[in-house]
Amino acid sequence: MKNVIVIMGVSGCGKTSVGELLSKKLNIPFYDGDNFHPKENIEKMKNNIPLTDKDRLPWLKELSKNITSWKKNEGAILACSALKESYRKILNAYKNTDYWVVLNGDYQLICDRISKRKNHFMKPDLLKSQIETLEVPNYGLHINISMSLPEIVNTITQNIKTNA
Repeated sequence: MKNVIVIMGVSGCGKTSVGELLSKKLNIPFYDGDNFHPKENIEKMKNNIPLTDKDRLPWLKELSKNITSWKKNEGAILACSALKESYRKILNAYKNTDYWVVLNGDYQLICDRISKRKNHFMKPDLLKSQIETLEVPNYGLHINISMSLPEIVNTITQNIKTNA
């Protein structure tokens, strides 16, 4: 069995960029949690309507099942907002998540990143609701996104090697 690593944080903090580069470095697959959202959730977010816990529940349960499968097979890196502890409990219901990476940073930096995105359903207006919803865990590797992408990935890989 291989590692399952969840990279979490609000939209625009770099989960996908970090996950893709980390995937290449560790040679395990990367999955973006956004790709598992039902069409209804994406439509809500496109229309600047924050998702409710009820909206998120089927999505989180599907991701949890996938985490179990990935753990049994090739391992995985999952980018997922995982904003609340209750969401993280669903994701890790079967105790298959090996590492949590918490990306955090300055509101303005994240807002600027979201503003520069092309063709993404998440709009800057929803960032505030995500930050208000975020329950920062007291576990995992916490990384400030002001570091460069290679520095972030190197920090994660060093942490994994140290804690293996």
